[in-house]
Amino acid sequence: MLILSLSDLHLGKGKFLKNGQLNILEDFFEDQRFYEFCEFYSSDKYYSMEVHLVLNGDILNLIQIDFEGVFTYIIDEKKADLALKKIIEGHPVFFDALKLFLSAPNKKISYVIGNHDASMDFELPQKRLDVRVDGRINYCHVLETHGVHVEHGHRFEAINSVPKDRYYSTGPSGKRIINLPWGSLFCISVLPQLKKERPYLDKVRPMSSYIKWCLIHDFAFFIKMSIIVIKYLIESNFDTYIKDNRNFRTSLKILKQITIYPRYEKKAKSILKRNISLHTVIMGHTHLQEWRRFPEGKYYFNTGTWNPIPSIDAGLHQDSTCLTYCMLDIHKESSTLRQGSLNVWQGKWRPFTSEISTM
Repeated sequence: MLILSLSDLHLGKGKFLKNGQLNILEDFFEDQRFYEFCEFYSSDKYYSMEVHLVLNGDILNLIQIDFEGVFTYIIDEKKADLALKKIIEGHPVFFDALKLFLSAPNKKISYVIGNHDASMDFELPQKRLDVRVDGRINYCHVLETHGVHVEHGHRFEAINSVPKDRYYSTGPSGKRIINLPWGSLFCISVLPQLKKERPYLDKVRPMSSYIKWCLIHDFAFFIKMSIIVIKYLIESNFDTYIKDNRNFRTSLKILKQITIYPRYEKKAKSILKRNISLHTVIMGHTHLQEWRRFPEGKYYFNTGTWNPIPSIDAGLHQDSTCLTYCMLDIHKESSTLRQGSLNVWQGKWRPFTSEISTM
């Protein structure tokens, strides 16, 4: 059987808004190539093969969908369902692709929930997505199957996670709402303001270098950005529904974590060590493609993102887009790994190239 895993697509309301303006919050522009991807792995030699597609978190950018032009962090089940409806309307080809994939025999889709799509934990949006793709999707926060551990990876950062027992909180009128972490709250309340002037802001890697670059080369924007962020930090301490996720200790963790490239090979090694029946760990979240080989034939893969990534590293002064995904060939009866690879999807006529392979 094959396991295919990809992450961090960040689908929004579509490339263009209803008034014809460019949607600066849209990050995903590869609908047609994703359709070709799903078509390839559900036809010809793969038609009858058992193929498990794992959508590993942040597939949908549910936290940056506005309601009547207003962004809100009070996300209950109905708002989550409405946000998904808008994304489905903006990306018909993408959801047609999932429907096509599931229409072939022996095909399965699992949706591992991340931080940008935390509200997919609600039942209503799950039902809407199942109806749209005409099939049953398996929704989870961590997937373990046939010796493979898959999770998005955001739980390892204080800025992007909350304790399991506080996933939900009580909102206005007693409604159950998502208890969003600080990073998600920042994306909702601050990022849209900044992206109006610098649409690429949240995509630049490394972010710490970009901030330093702004200080020297874009000082006016640096000052404006600093004022907006500091104002938000102060106001958020007094907000009834988010102040519980703001304290001195958390703020120190956040300040430390935003200055580094998050890499999860140590976390993956720890997961493999705790469960000796596992041979592979797959994560996303960092938007960085990486892999590691550990002793005894065990592996870690990070699938990166399908979004364009601007870089200000020396020698990389351009946008880069790599449609990366992990492909595992698993012996189903023994749950052993035959072959694993980190691939780049090329398109219909030249399907993919393998960046690395375990063979």
